[in-house]
Amino acid sequence: MTLIKSISGIRGTIGGKTGDNLTPLDLVKFASAYAKWLRTNEKGSLKVIVGRDARISGEFVSSIVSQSLVACGIDVIDLGLSTTPGVEMTVPYLKANGGIILTASHNPKEWNALKLLNNKGEFLSAEEGEKILKFAEMDDFEYVNVDSLGEISSIPDDGHYHIEKVLSLPWVNIQAIKEANFSVTIDAVNSTGGIFIPKLLSALGVNKIHKIYCEPNGHFPHNPEPLPENLTEISTRTKELKADLGIVVDPDVDRLALICEDGSMFGEEYTLVAVADYVLGKQKGNVVSNLSSTRALRDIATKHNVEYFASAVGEVNVVSKMKEVKAIIGGEGNGGIIVPALHYGRDALAGIALFLSLLAEKKMKMTALKQSYPAYHISKNKIQLTPEINVDLLLDKFASHHQNEEVNSIDGVKVDFKEGWVHLRKSNTEPIIRIYSEANNEKDANELANTTIRLIESWI
Repeated sequence: MTLIKSISGIRGTIGGKTGDNLTPLDLVKFASAYAKWLRTNEKGSLKVIVGRDARISGEFVSSIVSQSLVACGIDVIDLGLSTTPGVEMTVPYLKANGGIILTASHNPKEWNALKLLNNKGEFLSAEEGEKILKFAEMDDFEYVNVDSLGEISSIPDDGHYHIEKVLSLPWVNIQAIKEANFSVTIDAVNSTGGIFIPKLLSALGVNKIHKIYCEPNGHFPHNPEPLPENLTEISTRTKELKADLGIVVDPDVDRLALICEDGSMFGEEYTLVAVADYVLGKQKGNVVSNLSSTRALRDIATKHNVEYFASAVGEVNVVSKMKEVKAIIGGEGNGGIIVPALHYGRDALAGIALFLSLLAEKKMKMTALKQSYPAYHISKNKIQLTPEINVDLLLDKFASHHQNEEVNSIDGVKVDFKEGWVHLRKSNTEPIIRIYSEANNEKDANELANTTIRLIESWI
């Protein structure tokens, strides 16, 4: 099965059988369930913003989703090719009742998905997502008569509003970026980052822009997840072109990875660390990341005499914690930057503008900047499970075993040691326990993980 239904939306591969893959019937059902949820919350005429990344299936999926909303009596504003942060910001800007982003994020080209937003342009809560899943499962929705059909209007996303708001952030130093005269390479994996990232860079005064895979045709030239093993070409090109840095985004432009001038990885985990360091240097405030993100962010918070808070894994959980503690910067270790002064969503454009401001003001090379931050290494592992294993009991036992350490149980179990941490979570989609560990170097991080795995397996 390649159809995944969750509280954050529906994701699957195009084609195949209904209920097993993302077929036209599944699209109609889920869009209609979302329309039903909107109707239970708001009355009168409703409008929804729809935008998509550049996937081959995007136009086809958008047409079915939009017409399904029309059949439910909801007006649709079609942005066409857009980004996740672009759609999120457009929802409140156009005073819409909700939004749908058609993107499977970092998944390969055969995948697509519906990501659902509320009237603030933010992802739905777990409770709201559960209601939509139940509506879809029970076919609990209905369609309007011919006189009450919605309408579709097209307002192509030119990126102007999004970029304008990014440039207006008080910490973005346009003058310093212009004076730095940066040379930048971009890999947008042939999706919509190829449209909007060059526009942003030009607006920031960056004139030396070298584009790699910036044609938004949906033919991803490599695995679109911005991990080191997928970024060999831009790494080589950045070094060959003697560029100051490389910029990599995923297909929907909410994750940001950076390449150093020597072709090495700056590290997705350190995108947030560097941007937070810059912002906190300008304004004091709390900072948030999820439990599986690097300890370096906590170190940066300590450096600036502010508080660091950890949330459960997942963007909606990070946002919830940020609101609770009134954080001014936050995000996830996958290169996702959240700047509440702009909006509550991961935003690669905001991350780029703030990072370039930092680099321009520091007048440092990327490699030197990376070395200025605490050095950590994260190891990611998993334990395969059988149906009879009680995962919750194992996690409770692990927490009790380490009761003399700092233990956090808001999302699985995380144990903080003096020289590192280990985080255990059960997967919602696979029969596995995910094990994340971090230490000052790769050897110690792997040893921490292996020690944990041996302990868990002895109990099993």
